[in-house]
Amino acid sequence: MTLPFIAPMLATAGTLPPVAQDARWAYETKQDGQRVMVYLPGDGTLSLRARSGEDITAAYPELAALGAVQRGTPAVLDGEILVLDASGRADFQALQSRMGLVGAPERAARLAATAPVHLVLFDVPYLAGRSLVRLPWVRRRAGLEELELRGPFWSTPGALVGHGREALAATREHGLEGLVCKRLDSVYEPGVRSRSWIKIRNMRTADVLVGGWLPGKGRLGGRPGAVLVGQRSATGLRYVGRVGTGWSEAERTRLAGLLAEAATGVCPFEPVPAVPDARWVVPRLVGEVRFSTRTRAGLLRQPSWLRLRTDLTARESAADLPEGDGQAPPGA
Repeated sequence: MTLPFIAPMLATAGTLPPVAQDARWAYETKQDGQRVMVYLPGDGTLSLRARSGEDITAAYPELAALGAVQRGTPAVLDGEILVLDASGRADFQALQSRMGLVGAPERAARLAATAPVHLVLFDVPYLAGRSLVRLPWVRRRAGLEELELRGPFWSTPGALVGHGREALAATREHGLEGLVCKRLDSVYEPGVRSRSWIKIRNMRTADVLVGGWLPGKGRLGGRPGAVLVGQRSATGLRYVGRVGTGWSEAERTRLAGLLAEAATGVCPFEPVPAVPDARWVVPRLVGEVRFSTRTRAGLLRQPSWLRLRTDLTARESAADLPEGDGQAPPGA
């Protein structure tokens, strides 16, 4: 049968609901993967569409068996494709090697056999020939759980009603990306970034040393578009990424002056990162940044500038790498 196209409902960034409203909300772990709508026409086949609407079925052949499981009951499911590390946590960097394989089915098949993905399912906006988008979340969730979709490459993780503060604390304790809060009475709003779903991302902070910068473009001409930052390791200053957001116009202008004073022709990072058009500076400026996680190579993911640590010198700063990070990355 022909299934209706349903764009995924999106969450709005925010904070936990007030304590007095806690019991009106459900809490799910925020996943660090690729959002996907799963189309199961009931004839044993399956198709996957990314948030953009692109058909990505060919990139994930290991998920095809879900079509046979759902034979006879047409459905459209909402979920997220993950690659799990040895600790069972989502590894977005590992997933990236699978996301571009729509046009490379042979390679996708090899990786499916050696490093399969895992699909987590959390909503069902269409089931058994009926649209469920106008039903409240709590009824859709009950319908999803009745399908009992748990298999070798897919699962339906639990959702907690109430106890939002404890749920958020647990995600932080276990190093997870964050939490998604969903109103029990929320309808499914295709393609809408809704306040009925709230996402909370666990962010970390770190002190870093500024070792270079990249020129801004357009209205940022003559000022830094991003700074290149590092942290000390046993072998020297190790590059951990570029930071291009978080400044006001005044702060960016001030930073431009400080970087000009510290200019040098020598890269302070060891090894030298492959960053085209980089301008190097003596690493004496200490900054505090916010970031979500680190990649396996130690780069900061989604970094944002918080402040210049004028209270610290480069020698006094705590800009040291945490133990257990991988080898220095060869590039940006």
